[in-house]
This record gives sequence, structure tokens and C-alpha cells, in this order.
Amino acid sequence: MPPVIHVSAVVLRDRLGAVLFVRKRATTMWMNPGGKPEPGEDPAQCGAREVAEELGLHLDAERLVSMGALVAAAANEPGHAVMADVFEWPDPIDRGVQPAAEIDAVRWVGVEEFGDADLAPLFVEQIAPRLRSFSA
Repeated sequence: MPPVIHVSAVVLRDRLGAVLFVRKRATTMWMNPGGKPEPGEDPAQCGAREVAEELGLHLDAERLVSMGALVAAAANEPGHAVMADVFEWPDPIDRGVQPAAEIDAVRWVGVEEFGDADLAPLFVEQIAPRLRSFSA
């Protein structure tokens, strides 16, 4: 088995169900916001902190809905796998979100694009098939 990177990832959606993706500087793949936990942080706290750092959105970690621990090939680290504690935010997010920290750009992806080749394998293979219907 390849080396495993442990992260938390958060699925953020708009009122129509499109999913927000981020692209880190010097990378090509789009992924859900998230990252590696800091010492003493539980997975939901990590996800909320990473969203705040990457997008300036302050989420209540206790409201994040777990989608489970999912495994896939790492998007930007060849030869590695990612094991992600994945969460979905229960409320729609405004499309005015701007990138911060190490994030170079944000992108909204509708369901018709969920299989795009430039989306992280974690999303395409594991998250997209689990997404519930969403509209507010």
C-alpha cells in the first residue's frame, strides 16, 4: 500500500447543489477545502479550521455532517494515498467566497462536471457518489 496522508475535507455547496473546490498554489488538481490536522485537533475541528484559513468562512465544527473516512489516490502527491475524514456543511454557501492562504483559486462545479479529470480522485471516486440531493 502506498504511503497514506491523513486529512480532513469539507464539502461546501451553493443553493443549487454546486460544490466549491479549491486549487492550491503550484498544483493542477481541484479538491475540497481541507488539510492535515494539528496536534490535539479532532477531524471536524481540523476541517473547520482549514476552511477558515483557506476561504475565510467560519464554520461550527459541531454542525459538520460526517460522510465517513474515505480513501483514494492523493491528488497532488504521486505514489501516495489520502485517507480523509470527509464532512458536509449542511447549509448553502454564498458564491462570493474568495481564496486565502495557500489557495490560488476557487471553482464551483455542478453535478454535470462531477467526473472532470482535473478533480481530485477522492471527490470523483468517493465523495460524489455519496452526495445527497441538495437545494435550499
